[in-house]
Amino acid sequence: MKYHAMITGWGDDALAFLEDPDANFIIIFNDDAPPELADISVLHTKEELLAIPAKGDTVIICDKVFTITAIGDEAKSTLRTLGHCTLVFKGKDEPDRPGCIMLEGDDPLLVSDIKVEQTIEIF
Repeated sequence: MKYHAMITGWGDDALAFLEDPDANFIIIFNDDAPPELADISVLHTKEELLAIPAKGDTVIICDKVFTITAIGDEAKSTLRTLGHCTLVFKGKDEPDRPGCIMLEGDDPLLVSDIKVEQTIEIF
């Protein structure tokens, strides 16, 4: 396992990006994020990143399974230092932005899946 964190909450505007089919992403952050960033983020416990995520790795979010199709260079460092990146569910071969991890899976992540005490894991 490369990473394991538990969702502790989310900001008022955090799930709007997931509901928008053109966006289809969530922003994650350690639960000590500044208020202006916490408002748009899914917050989680502060955990150590044990190894850098890579293309082909498995990501499990709230019991939904995804595969990393691309990862931006910035996401590799901000996940380690801040528990922060943007998880984009579009399955592209190139990251939308440097802080993005691109994911694809058989079942979409839904707003109703996001719950406190669910996990974000990378293998």
